[in-house]
Amino acid sequence: MIYEKELIIELPRDKVVELMDSFDNLKKWQPGLKSFEHISGEPGQKGAITKLIYEERGREVEMTETIVTRNFPNEFTALYEGKNVINRFENYFYEEGPNKTRWRTISDFKFSGIWVILSIFMRRAFPKQTLKDMKSFKNFVENA
Repeated sequence: MIYEKELIIELPRDKVVELMDSFDNLKKWQPGLKSFEHISGEPGQKGAITKLIYEERGREVEMTETIVTRNFPNEFTALYEGKNVINRFENYFYEEGPNKTRWRTISDFKFSGIWVILSIFMRRAFPKQTLKDMKSFKNFVENA
């Protein structure tokens, strides 16, 4: 399943990227994030691997993030792997004026196991959750 989302953030691109490029800020806009642990590679750089623990609907979900592309301020791509799901998440940042940034994402989900069937019924939920997370980040950075 592949889909795109985008929104405008009322801040200069450099400031948006600076705030996004910080693990310490994740908990400020991802309320379900319980913890993160650096596993290997240089933190924040291409090839780095981080373990992320989220709480979703009363259960713990573990994912690993592998940074695929880190070309700030233009783009950032990471691979998120969890039980029965892999998501390649591409982020692109465009200057839309002196104090505006257009943030465009492309999500490419691959499922295995029972999630192959569940994803058919949840096709609308994934893009909706992505946009909700993007709006949470937007709210965080515009009010930081």
